[in-house]
Amino acid sequence: MLTIALPKGALLKDSITFFAQAGLDFRELLDPSHRQLQVLAAQGTARALLVRAQDVPVYVQYGQAQLGVVGFDVLEEKQPQVAHLADLGFGHCRLSVAVKSTSSYGSARELPAHCRVASKFVHCAQRYFQDLDLPVDIVPLYGSVELGPLTGMSEAIVDLVSTGRTLRENGLVELEQIFTSTARLIAHPLSYRLNSDNLCHYIKRLRIDGIRIESEAPA
Repeated sequence: MLTIALPKGALLKDSITFFAQAGLDFRELLDPSHRQLQVLAAQGTARALLVRAQDVPVYVQYGQAQLGVVGFDVLEEKQPQVAHLADLGFGHCRLSVAVKSTSSYGSARELPAHCRVASKFVHCAQRYFQDLDLPVDIVPLYGSVELGPLTGMSEAIVDLVSTGRTLRENGLVELEQIFTSTARLIAHPLSYRLNSDNLCHYIKRLRIDGIRIESEAPA
């Protein structure tokens, strides 16, 4: 049976719409009264697992799911051993460096050496400041990262930004954009290579205008 890991949260609705192209109906997961974490589709030949976005690549890497949808931000942070198949073109956001709007900093390079930067994207933040050759202390926070500069815990934050409204309402401003993120289709490498559970059949049916499959499974 083909198993697909779908992310809870903002990407779920568009992910379900995407897989509907291949005749896979997972709309039951959108029912607020529905509490199951997996549903069947296509006469029981495929199922969807509803998991935290950060866990999608884990399920795919370890072979518990052959396909998954996850934000590029999660892939950059975790760098899992999965096959990257396509940019799905939805879930647009960006990972940015932000500081208090009253600060004098004009760019990330102007932050003081060894200052504290709060982020849930610890590895992405570390790589970014290493590339700048700017030593900083990354403070891991996993909720309300915006409070870092407001409470004096950190000089800056590295966090996802969509509209920028949360930053503005908390008196913060973006300094730099590290990368943009969209939803990505990923696969378990061996399952993809061996076409397990007719995987390539479904992938071919998922192709639409604007979607570029980044690699091909052998015939």
